[in-house]
Amino acid sequence: MSIIVNLDVMMAKRKMSLNELSEKVDLTLSNLSILKTGKAKAIRFTTLEVICKVLNCQPGDILEYREIEK
Repeated sequence: MSIIVNLDVMMAKRKMSLNELSEKVDLTLSNLSILKTGKAKAIRFTTLEVICKVLNCQPGDILEYREIEK
């Protein structure tokens, strides 16, 4: 996939655990884990908004586009 999810990087920068983020954004651990590992197929803008608010970051800090080399 050419969209890279850097949620773990932002969580580390903010010294926040997955459990703590889960509580603050009101999402299940399993849903956050799917997003964190890059296995998610989509993310709602409302979810991205609340994650950005809690982590005090921009969407581009969490999502990154990388072209796939052939």
